[in-house]
Amino acid sequence: MSERDKSSQAQAVSWLKATGPENDVVVSSRIRLARNLSNYPFGVRLSAEQRKDLIADVARAVSGSSFLKKVELLFTREIGEIDRQFLLERHLVSNELIHDEGISAVAITPDEMVSLMVVEEDHLRLQVFQSGLNLVEAWRIADEIDTALEKNLKYAFDAMLGYLTACPTNVGTGLRASCMLHLPSLVLTKQIQKVLQALSKLNLAVRGLYGEGTQALGNYFQFSNQITLGQPEAEIISNLEGVIKQVITHEREAREYLRKKRKTKMEDQVWRALGALKSARLISSQEAIQLLSLVQAGIDIGILNGQVTHRDLNQLFLWIQPGHLQKMNGGELSAAERDARRAERIRGYFSKVVL
Repeated sequence: MSERDKSSQAQAVSWLKATGPENDVVVSSRIRLARNLSNYPFGVRLSAEQRKDLIADVARAVSGSSFLKKVELLFTREIGEIDRQFLLERHLVSNELIHDEGISAVAITPDEMVSLMVVEEDHLRLQVFQSGLNLVEAWRIADEIDTALEKNLKYAFDAMLGYLTACPTNVGTGLRASCMLHLPSLVLTKQIQKVLQALSKLNLAVRGLYGEGTQALGNYFQFSNQITLGQPEAEIISNLEGVIKQVITHEREAREYLRKKRKTKMEDQVWRALGALKSARLISSQEAIQLLSLVQAGIDIGILNGQVTHRDLNQLFLWIQPGHLQKMNGGELSAAERDARRAERIRGYFSKVVL
């Protein structure tokens, strides 16, 4: 791919650096805005020629935003399969975008805090990421970019309904606010289902690591609002943030229970996980994620004081994904080869850690 993409192989994703508020539980915050242009048809009614024209219009509008001046617009048709998987694992594109057979594009800032998908389910899908529980700052940036784009693009907007979208559930603000949380202690104490059931009653959606239709691998969960119509953006964000803070409290209480009541058992699980990670010659993505989640729980409970950091584990978690392994290899790897490379990379990290 591009020079931007090549350099990204050597850098940590900014929103995974564990620098934001409550980063011991909240990995990241995301604001996504769905927008459509009034002078183009929605969805499948958009012709190939109209797609090209729409992308060209967006490219011109992007230059008017201070946040997007340095972005590079990538046409998805020109992105190889490994690079698509690489971007998906970094949450910079959606499954829908990379599997769309039509003409579409994505613009990504150098720090990967912002991505703008063009011709996804909606004409525009703007995403802004922040480390930790930082929805307010993510919204501030998203709002600034949205305002700049709207100066040069005519959005489809109804005075009563708000922003018009391809899917009725996004009509109104077009805002989807979400946080990715790591909740191993709630899972280990078997309290997670009670928490998830309570959240469903509050009209919050719970998804897996890569969004809708995916599983909560490694005890990672995404929480987001479901209602976008009839609520101001600030209210949506405030409500979600309030619920997230309650979940954080429950996770920390579960940690304390494990530390006081089940410390020996937890020490055994954590050290067994470390032993497997330090010695495995073949390891699948799913097994590696589960074991790394246990190690992270060991940090939170106080079993591993200072030897391993959240930032390191976040980064390692990313680099052992299939797309990243193949990207570093410079070409396609079979499943068995990926398992071997993954184990090698994990051993390399833990060989530098004094335990």
